[in-house]
Amino acid sequence: MRTTCIFLSLSLLITLNGFAQATTQPVDGNVDLSEVTSQIIDRTNAFRAEQKLPAVQTDNKLSATAADFAKFMADTGKYGHDADGRQPHERAEAHRYEYCMVLENIAYQHNSQGTSQEELITFFVEGWKNSPGHRKNMLDPDITQTGVAVARGVNGYYYAVQMFGRPKLAMIRFEITNNADVAFDYKVGDEKYTIAPRQIRSHGICKALKIEMHLPGEKEPQAIAPADGDRFSFRKVRDGRYEFHRAK
Repeated sequence: MRTTCIFLSLSLLITLNGFAQATTQPVDGNVDLSEVTSQIIDRTNAFRAEQKLPAVQTDNKLSATAADFAKFMADTGKYGHDADGRQPHERAEAHRYEYCMVLENIAYQHNSQGTSQEELITFFVEGWKNSPGHRKNMLDPDITQTGVAVARGVNGYYYAVQMFGRPKLAMIRFEITNNADVAFDYKVGDEKYTIAPRQIRSHGICKALKIEMHLPGEKEPQAIAPADGDRFSFRKVRDGRYEFHRAK
């Protein structure tokens, strides 16, 4: 009996979102950018907690990635997710962040008469919360890490970068074996697959997706959410029916 092993590469999710606004109302006060960064992280986690989501942990490599990009935009005045000619995941890779997922929010703020620390924090956090794309990144249930930086340019503009990630080590890996005498089709998320008899296929996914299949002779499809390390089997049972189950 010949067994074929197939590894499916990780699914990469890169979400890009940014907004910009120049404010005009004068506000006085000194700005501690390290405190601004800390508060953005804390308030993001408070927002996630309100939505029953776990907190994201600060990662040094994502923080360094965010800091370099914020400084680049502040130094050059260039703005956008590809302002430096790279995409977010490429900047993360340059800092040796081995990712399963990379998400990025950016924004800038300017007040010609100065800004307070609280105004800056509120502008970035509330602006992202109230923008659908940014909000989606902040509330992504599959991210586990973050890195945030804010830099001030010589022109008085503040540039913020909020990165989210899920490391490659947190990939959900599982295996499906076809122990039946017929091929069967199934989906993992939106991706469709066919597995031949006596074949084994290994998957690695970065988001909490479901395996869905329509077993021969069954009216309703079956769906199972895999956990890391799961092994599944498709087989024919005694009465001629087929079953798909999690192996013990």
